[in-house]
Amino acid sequence: MRVGDCGEVRAVCVVHAELAAPGRVGRTAIDKRPVPGRVAVRTLGLAGDHVCDTKHHGGAHQAVYAYDDDDAARWGAELGRELPAGWFGENLRLAGLAVSDAVIGARWSIGDTVLEVSAPRVPCATFQQWSGEQQWVKRFTLRSDTGAYLRVLTEGTIGAGDQVSVEYVPTHGITVRDLFTGTDPDLLAILLADEPTLSDDVRIQAERHARRHNNAARAAERRGAAPDTDHLGTGARR
Repeated sequence: MRVGDCGEVRAVCVVHAELAAPGRVGRTAIDKRPVPGRVAVRTLGLAGDHVCDTKHHGGAHQAVYAYDDDDAARWGAELGRELPAGWFGENLRLAGLAVSDAVIGARWSIGDTVLEVSAPRVPCATFQQWSGEQQWVKRFTLRSDTGAYLRVLTEGTIGAGDQVSVEYVPTHGITVRDLFTGTDPDLLAILLADEPTLSDDVRIQAERHARRHNNAARAAERRGAAPDTDHLGTGARR
């Protein structure tokens, strides 16, 4: 994804209803559906939207979640059913941009709003239950079409049909997918050194991947063999 690339907002989605969910909180706001008109976008998210598990979701670094319409269509074809806007728990269903291949720290303008790519989505038990699909978390992880969390740099409004313009892309070039899969320790090191916008959670995620690589390398040295890193990630840059 480069400066000047453009896409389109297909739908803006907020919470339709809270549902029962596994885990400590017992409730989820994953059921998001499109709403008409323009929706206010604030530092902590969209007007009319919220999260239930505030320990693991939400906050300034996960204020808005975007998912690619093409990725949704591929999943729909594989699962044999329509996956309408909001099905992935996303706030923005976008067309024309490879969202999971957005560079961490990239900035998008949508109307009078400016958003910054902050992190991949990590699938959880709630997403598994919501999907109704066997081994959904594993399948979602294997494909690594995670979509992207965004922080809000400039508050404004967003509506369906708005153009999404890529205004800035960091030179390190490390994407949401790269961070999620964590297969390249050199990329992780560059991200940790060169991207000043990283949240504490993202740093922990990258450092966890790096430790796995280091542990695999040490184990390989003890065996006298090349390190086996297949278990460290399942996606590839594209």
